[in-house]
Amino acid sequence: MPFSVYALGLAVFAQGTSEFMLSGLLSGIADDLHVSLPAAGLLTSAFAVGMVLGAPAMAILGRNWPHRRALLSFLCVFAAAHVIGAVTSSYGVLLATRVVAAVADAGFWAVALVTALALAGPTARARARATSVVVGGVTVACVAGVPAGAWLGGEWGWRAAFRAVAVVTLVAIGVIAATIPAGRPAVTLPSAHSELRTLAGPRLLLTLLTSALVQGATFCAFSYLEPVARHVTGLGAAWVPVLLALFGVGSFIGVAVCGRIIGSRPVALTAAGLVALTTGWTLFASAADSPVAVVALVLVQGMLAFGTGTALISHVFQLASGAPTLAGAFSTAAFNVGGALGPWLGGLAIGAGYGFRSPLWVSALLMVLALGTAAAALEGVRAQAPQTDA
Repeated sequence: MPFSVYALGLAVFAQGTSEFMLSGLLSGIADDLHVSLPAAGLLTSAFAVGMVLGAPAMAILGRNWPHRRALLSFLCVFAAAHVIGAVTSSYGVLLATRVVAAVADAGFWAVALVTALALAGPTARARARATSVVVGGVTVACVAGVPAGAWLGGEWGWRAAFRAVAVVTLVAIGVIAATIPAGRPAVTLPSAHSELRTLAGPRLLLTLLTSALVQGATFCAFSYLEPVARHVTGLGAAWVPVLLALFGVGSFIGVAVCGRIIGSRPVALTAAGLVALTTGWTLFASAADSPVAVVALVLVQGMLAFGTGTALISHVFQLASGAPTLAGAFSTAAFNVGGALGPWLGGLAIGAGYGFRSPLWVSALLMVLALGTAAAALEGVRAQAPQTDA
């Protein structure tokens, strides 16, 4: 695998740290900026909304840019947004920087996935490995970046975590500038209209909806993991980075295992992951007052969430082979529709007085809906089978 693909993973590590680290910083942000906990949770939703809006728009904008220039431009905007966020005392300004950073993140993702596939070569195995390296940056962020952000927030305040993300992003800018080729690969792309037509298929749309619901369940629980651990489970603040690290370890295992086995029986393995996730969030909600259960389930759910999520992203690329630049963008958008929906619904549940445990029940409900959309997609395949044979 070319080293330049790992350079893309480094940038994704910085971006993933930024996206997920608020789960360990919510209380500090809420206290410092004098806003409610659900309002602080909306910072996560704002980032996800920026990703949803930015992914297709930036993918279309960057279709004809040289890859290195596009990647560096997006990363510079991302770093600047974090510098501003680290110094502002206004909740509104911080909210705006989260949206701007997310749009830049979405643009980077859209170009990075295409670049990684081009650098990896034509074989399906190499392309799958390249995708896993880029996505793996998020899991490493969960293992190391997010707990480090929570630790920095606890020691020096949440602003220190924002400054650290800016520094890592600057390092990524230097590495990408040195390793990514300056030109654009010589490939003939279908028109944007043709790609959009490919993405409008009902089976693909149901798969994207399933992915959004799975990520909604993940983000709903993950965004409020800190208050759940402290106020429901009764664990001290020192446990929050540990739980975040466990979730990250689980996510890393999930992506690694998925990359190795998903090619054998993709439908059966994805279905098993969806059922296991539904069961896991239900158990988590029921046993949230048990420290032993919480520690175990954080690890398991991280593994299941990212393993199943990666399988769904791979499936989207298979279904959308005629949309090489927009498939990744729409996968990113679906991922972040869930990222916006989950924290918002969790905040509504807390704001309605159902307690800090309620986001876990919301996650379980979202997974029930994901099972329904996945079943509808599978039923559509079965319904088309007789027509194919005819």
